[in-house]
Amino acid sequence: MKIFAHISWLFATIIIFSGLTLLILIYHIVPKPKAQKIAAWMIRLGTFYSVDIEGEEDADAQMFLLNHQSDLDIGIMETISSKDLAWVAKKELFEIPFFGLALKLPEDIPVERESKTSLIKLLKDAKDRLEKGKTITMFPEGTRSTKGKMLPFKSGAKMLADKYRLKVQPVVFMQTSKYYNIKEFYYKPGRIKVIYMDSFIADKSDANWLNDLRVKMQKVYDDELANNPRHR
Repeated sequence: MKIFAHISWLFATIIIFSGLTLLILIYHIVPKPKAQKIAAWMIRLGTFYSVDIEGEEDADAQMFLLNHQSDLDIGIMETISSKDLAWVAKKELFEIPFFGLALKLPEDIPVERESKTSLIKLLKDAKDRLEKGKTITMFPEGTRSTKGKMLPFKSGAKMLADKYRLKVQPVVFMQTSKYYNIKEFYYKPGRIKVIYMDSFIADKSDANWLNDLRVKMQKVYDDELANNPRHR
């Protein structure tokens, strides 16, 4: 059974890398942001995932904040969002051969958390992407959480949202680590639920809004988990 699970994981991983390859090949041919959407749909269809959506995407949102459980999260968000997304990701990811190119081409934003210089550049890059009509998209946890409890949110999301007084929409992904887990070599197809929460304007006078948001997102996650046996 474990061997079958590993073979399934390998299949899904090949599909994901094929999607990234497609993105790189067609990026300068297909109008933006269609290249990202086409590649993401290839991954989603090739891995046999369907998505249930609760709530609605705010057409005026300037920033999406998502919980992060799986490498599927980025591709799924690209398929359900109508927007041109600019992802904020760790600088090290941009330095990985091949994968880094798939981040650089769509003008995603690298950040080195412990570097003040990098944070200043983050503000500059984010302003540039916003002026180009892109929506800043971040995982404020900074890494994957797979145990059902969101990790503390990093301050970069608040700094950015406060600086430009962005309209923020939180998005909750349910149990995506149950479907694809790169560390445990695990994959299974299924139905994934995504919940759009109400958007709000970032208020820098509220020092706790980011921590309060994590609590609200965790409650949405916990309530959905308790009320829908499919997620357990």
